[in-house]
Amino acid sequence: MKSNQKDRFQTVWKQLTRFFQNEKTHKNARVTYQVIWNLALILIIVGILGFSFAGGVGAGYFAALVKDEPVRSKEDLKKDIYNYEETSEVYFADDVYLGKLKSDLEREEVSIDKISEYLKNAVIATEDEYFYEHDGVVPKAILRAIYQEFTNASVQSGGSTLTQQLIKNQILTNEVSFDRKAKEILLALRVEKFFEKEEILETYLNVSTLGRNSSGRNIAGVESAAEGIFGVDAKDLTLPQSAFIAGLPQSPFGYTPYTQQGKLKENQEPGLNRMKTVLKRMYSNGYITKEDYDKASAYDITKDFIGKKELPSEKYPWLTNEIEKRSIEILSVSLAKEDGYEEEDLKDKDLKKQYVALADRNLRQNGYQIHTTVNKKIYDKMQEVTKNYPNFGYDKAGQPVEAGAILIENKTGKIISFVGGRDFKRSQTNHATASLRSNGSTMKPLLVYGPGIDLGKISPGSVIANVPITIPGNPAWSPGNYGGGSYTGVSTAREALKNSYNIPAALFYKKIINLSPASYLEKMGFSTVTKGDYSNLAMSLGAMEEGVTVEENVNAFGTFANSGEFIDAYMIDKIVAKDGKVIYEHKVKPVDVFSPQAAYLTLDMMRDVVNSGTAASVRNRLAFSSDWAGKTGTSQNYSDAWFVATNPSVSFGTWLGYDTPKSLKGTYNGLEYSKRNMYYWADLINAAYKVDPKLIDPDKRFEMPGGIVSRSFCGVSGLLPSSACQKAGLVKSDLFIAKYAPSKADNSFIDGQYVSVGSKRYAALPQTPGEFTSGGFMLNPDSFADIGLQYVNDPGSVIPGGEKSGNVVGTKAKLNDNGKVPAPLSITISNDQITWGLHPEGDVVGYRVYKDGKKVASINAGESLVYKVGSGGSYYVTAVDIVGKESAPSQRVESGAKKTSSKEDTTKNKDDREKDKIADKKPDSKKENGTSAKEKDINKDIDKEQNQNKDKEKEQNQDKDKEKDKDKENTDKVDTETDKDKDTVNDKAKDTDKAEEEEE
Repeated sequence: MKSNQKDRFQTVWKQLTRFFQNEKTHKNARVTYQVIWNLALILIIVGILGFSFAGGVGAGYFAALVKDEPVRSKEDLKKDIYNYEETSEVYFADDVYLGKLKSDLEREEVSIDKISEYLKNAVIATEDEYFYEHDGVVPKAILRAIYQEFTNASVQSGGSTLTQQLIKNQILTNEVSFDRKAKEILLALRVEKFFEKEEILETYLNVSTLGRNSSGRNIAGVESAAEGIFGVDAKDLTLPQSAFIAGLPQSPFGYTPYTQQGKLKENQEPGLNRMKTVLKRMYSNGYITKEDYDKASAYDITKDFIGKKELPSEKYPWLTNEIEKRSIEILSVSLAKEDGYEEEDLKDKDLKKQYVALADRNLRQNGYQIHTTVNKKIYDKMQEVTKNYPNFGYDKAGQPVEAGAILIENKTGKIISFVGGRDFKRSQTNHATASLRSNGSTMKPLLVYGPGIDLGKISPGSVIANVPITIPGNPAWSPGNYGGGSYTGVSTAREALKNSYNIPAALFYKKIINLSPASYLEKMGFSTVTKGDYSNLAMSLGAMEEGVTVEENVNAFGTFANSGEFIDAYMIDKIVAKDGKVIYEHKVKPVDVFSPQAAYLTLDMMRDVVNSGTAASVRNRLAFSSDWAGKTGTSQNYSDAWFVATNPSVSFGTWLGYDTPKSLKGTYNGLEYSKRNMYYWADLINAAYKVDPKLIDPDKRFEMPGGIVSRSFCGVSGLLPSSACQKAGLVKSDLFIAKYAPSKADNSFIDGQYVSVGSKRYAALPQTPGEFTSGGFMLNPDSFADIGLQYVNDPGSVIPGGEKSGNVVGTKAKLNDNGKVPAPLSITISNDQITWGLHPEGDVVGYRVYKDGKKVASINAGESLVYKVGSGGSYYVTAVDIVGKESAPSQRVESGAKKTSSKEDTTKNKDDREKDKIADKKPDSKKENGTSAKEKDINKDIDKEQNQNKDKEKEQNQDKDKEKDKDKENTDKVDTETDKDKDTVNDKAKDTDKAEEEEE
């Protein structure tokens, strides 16, 4: 019996021993102890408060502490608790994530179901192990706070629950006082009444300050910590990673592994020790097993720290800056409208400044999602092309050639991509959106030809002078073509735009300036047009007072592609608030600028620029074929190089120049500045094409609208061709807006006689010898004003269609007699050919050739100055001026076997000159135009006796010489201007760059 009792006792003892040794029993015992202890503390506190209340002290004191604290509703508490800063996020087009905008504190909100269980348990075990048991406060902490307050202890501790910490962080301050503690208790109890534990925990995990991330930025919230420290989402955190983050709130910047520069600290011990403390508490509270604890404690967490991570503002500096700037502008207007203001009211600088500051703060605190139009792949490719492009040019005065480019979708205005510059660290200026520069001749279609056609004052076939001019004014203005040449007498608008002639553009603009064509620029989004720009003739060549950005310039070209409607370019597609509400969304607002007919005709003219004009060299650089229409441009002193083009889908333009304007002129890697820019344009658009061929190279072409007709016109007036114009070979054809097509017959010609001197023609005078005149068509003085001849410096230079085309000359092109007899010529003979040079006196119109004292030929000064001699004979040549005065004979030269000694030649020449002097002193009364009647009869006989074969041979030689002259003229044009040949394949040497210099 005793043995059985002993056995039962031993069995019970073992069971009791196992019970007390069981870990669960220990935990339950601890909990029971804590509950009993807390109940005891509550009783003590109640007793103390009861005693105080009994004495009327405690109640009054507590009431005094919280008397100013309002009774907050659930909505008020929710608003305050959830009112924390959250970093705004930015997206490329199609919701491709770009990153977070820079802010003082980076935070990303995350819901509780997307947070690792390890992390939730780690935070509770470390910060508030009774989180799920208490009602917002832990009595022992309250008692401790009361004791510290009454004893004025040197160490003051704050609230210990997560709820109280949340109240302190979101509603109250960090002040250590019983006043704050009393309010904290009151609010904590109220929060626990209204909110679930999971809601409180979620908010706490989102607001906690957690040190720095791998970019060196301050972070708050566990999602930002998970991404910024370990490169993972909060839901994917491991046990060691969770323990590390859970330990950070106690000393965020003491335990964080990163410096302000985003580098790993050399000493990681504080953070590692804190992680082990958290793991120990997790084990002690039963959240992990001993095996989990040992494994996590031994884990080398430092290998999980990610290296320095480039911020979006570092990887995409121009883009993020531009997004911030545009977002702030949008939000400032939105916020002002919410307060009852109109957008017009923001012209007040102080009011504008106020709302810009408010918008900036909201952008960095409210966690917006900003969606942009920028295509990430195209943008990245364009930056890569820019980084590797080898042909920008030489650095000057320590400054490199800078670049700007922008790609815009025509029908929407979306900015697909841009290039802000070559190196943001060197120059933060966004050369695509912010830099104001003269746009050179890219202004011509926008300000001259487009508006002129729309107003019915210009058509592609309109004709104007293209020779040196002077337009009166104060001061007078004398614009010149690029390189000081490229003068063609007259030019059509189409030819002028294709070859970028400045003088025709200036004269066309003079015709329409009183109709305020600058208003067209403002309709097309030019924001910097000044009052002075409206009256400045040099605006026709790009001479704006302030300049224009690449964005605005390219955007305006899209107007032509949109059939005359301007659609403003934009980058911010929409802005979404944290709650998913769209607070801003871009809406397209077309503006009517040109008629569809005017837009198409301007486009059609710009097609020629790309196909065979100043931009022809770009074609063979393209990896695809498209219906491009564009314009090159060069500003004054070659400071800016432009090329802007549009097709039915997109508009794209590039700019090169120095930040401090300097000349770009000069070859670099064998390329002049204009080609360097056009090749850059081609490389960028090729890169975009590889990413999105359908966007960059649409299947369709520009379609001609109704209301356009093709008509023939006279190339000297632009009017319907007369029979005289047809006989002169000056009939051309082009497209016209039907209601503005020519309806009046040309009256530009009258019959007349002219003389030629070199490459120029002049009206003959009554005294001019007939042997040197030619019958032709003279320009009617009544037509001078229509083609700008009133501004022409030398009316004789205006010959339609080129320097030697048809038999046409201006009636104002007169050659004046210099009042003296021409000096004798000097001639040479070689291979039976007599040659001489053009007479230095400008009034000489022809030359007479004499054989053995008899005239054998008359050669006008516009032909080749060569005469083929026959067998034997003595020859000399004289010069004849515009009024018929003839010079003394040149020295004599001999042909054939018979030679004249130099002494005899000198004697004969001397005798001849003496005779000429006598003849000058005693002129024959019957002499006409400087030639005696007798001499005329002799000359007639000589002319009849001329061998027909000789005449034929002479004509052949002259024709050959004319061809040589034409070849020389063409060569000169290539050297000074460009090769106008339509075949520019393979960029032959003859395809010379052309550009346009702005004259001011």
